[in-house]
Amino acid sequence: MTALKTLEEAFDNLPVPLIPALIENVAADSPTIAVGADARTRGFAIESMLATLDDVVGRTSRELKLVFIDCDDDRLERRYTQSRRPHPLAGDRLVIGGIRLERQVLSALRDCADLVIDTSNFTATELKRLLTGYFALGSIRLRVFVISFSYRQGIPRDADLIFDVRFLDNPHYVSELRPLTGRDPRVAAHIEADPGIQPFLTGLWQLLEPLLPRYEKEGKTYLTIGIGCTGGRHRSVYVAERLAGQLLRTGFRVELSHRDLPLSGSPGTVSAGAPAFAN
Repeated sequence: MTALKTLEEAFDNLPVPLIPALIENVAADSPTIAVGADARTRGFAIESMLATLDDVVGRTSRELKLVFIDCDDDRLERRYTQSRRPHPLAGDRLVIGGIRLERQVLSALRDCADLVIDTSNFTATELKRLLTGYFALGSIRLRVFVISFSYRQGIPRDADLIFDVRFLDNPHYVSELRPLTGRDPRVAAHIEADPGIQPFLTGLWQLLEPLLPRYEKEGKTYLTIGIGCTGGRHRSVYVAERLAGQLLRTGFRVELSHRDLPLSGSPGTVSAGAPAFAN
């Protein structure tokens, strides 16, 4: 439902036979229209649904994007249990049985999706942010989301590019720096004293600078860049801040998140005050 509400016009669980008329008539004045469908949808059958959509898109010249919203089995089971809602396909099975049956039924749809979003570690705000960027709602410029993370907690599932900064000298082993974060000037000074930091930042920008316009040219509207270190507290935070500032100075729309810092999981403001990458 969060995904549908993010888009201009949204209809949930509309019977499949009615979708062509909706696209041809209701959507005439809407730049974007979203139709939600799942295994409960009346008339739902993957092959016939895709054939119906191909036919109406061919007649209306509409562009079709198929988005598949996914989640880990354990997280899905927890959500159903916490909300006390039965899984629609569970019947007399346990919730996990319904989830596994649904995954089997929808596997072919997932395979042909243009975009698969794993929401296991997403908040509703983060899902809205990703969809808004992907469909360029309100913007035609590439938006870049920079996220720092801890390798101990796993790689961000929606990241397009991942950069590992565990080679940098770790402030964690300096007692007075351990409780601080990569946002603190003392931690920044420690990392900047590492002779490897400036060549890395310069090389990183030399890699990204020519790529970003090419992504825009190919129609990509959202790019997620992950910066990882061991604990997700010092080195990755510092580099993510530097990268976000560099992108902002270059004119890109940027969002920054430090996933594994307490109270920092949501996108935040970006400062352009950090030093430039290349000297």
